Amino acid sequence: MNRLQDKVTIITGGTSGIGLRTVEIFAEEGATVVFSGRREAEGNAIADRLGDKVSFVRADASVEADMEALIKGTADKFGKLDCLFNNAGGPAPVGSIETVDFEKSMTAMTLLFGGVLLGIKHAAPIMKKQGYGSIINNGSIAGHLAGYSTSMVYSSAKAAVLQLTRSAAMELGESNVRVNSISPGAIATGIFGKALGLKGQAAEDTAKIAGEVLSQAQPIRRAGLPDDIAKAALFLASDDSTFVNAADILVDGGMIGGRHWSAHQESVRNLGKAFTG
Repeated sequence: MNRLQDKVTIITGGTSGIGLRTVEIFAEEGATVVFSGRREAEGNAIADRLGDKVSFVRADASVEADMEALIKGTADKFGKLDCLFNNAGGPAPVGSIETVDFEKSMTAMTLLFGGVLLGIKHAAPIMKKQGYGSIINNGSIAGHLAGYSTSMVYSSAKAAVLQLTRSAAMELGESNVRVNSISPGAIATGIFGKALGLKGQAAEDTAKIAGEVLSQAQPIRRAGLPDDIAKAALFLASDDSTFVNAADILVDGGMIGGRHWSAHQESVRNLGKAFTG
């Protein structure tokens, strides 16, 4: 406990899923937490539940004025900014390259990539001036390998986030500001429902079903949980990681580690049967 005592933190996209669980864990670990999102009623209810050290700011991560006000306002109010978790995200258009909707794709890119870019842009001068800070970006295994998202636009945006993380880390590391990313695997949240067109609570209610479906998708036989990502973020936000920079932490149960053992053994058996007739 208290791994983030006296630290001032910002978490974008904090009203549900990974973001919400990170808000809760950061608060439990002693941080002052400012979290943002577009759903004002939900955000205020969460802040009221979690106590005086947690506050909500309505902000759209894809809008520069919102991000600038969120980050500058937090630093001005508390006199510093120890950590920013660029977590806000959402689904992107699905389908073939021949049918993908360009305007919707650019809207998704503005949130998934642009929101991270804006977060780093406006946190950087504050953290450089104070001489320390940790910026954490939410990536994805879909940014590492094709075929791990229903949307090639989502995969492309996350690949851009991973490269932006490394690029910013090389610059800001010289000022003792660390920039790292976390790449979740199959995490049981409402994002799968959102990707299939569900809205609001209906999308969030699909998390349990998604967890059951995804439990066999990786060597560790359970779906990932928001806790798994939040605890990786906790490590990167804490002083336990002061020499970690330009890194991406895979939290995927081994999903993209290689060909899964059982599937490989089954293919070997089938090959043997084919040889023997």
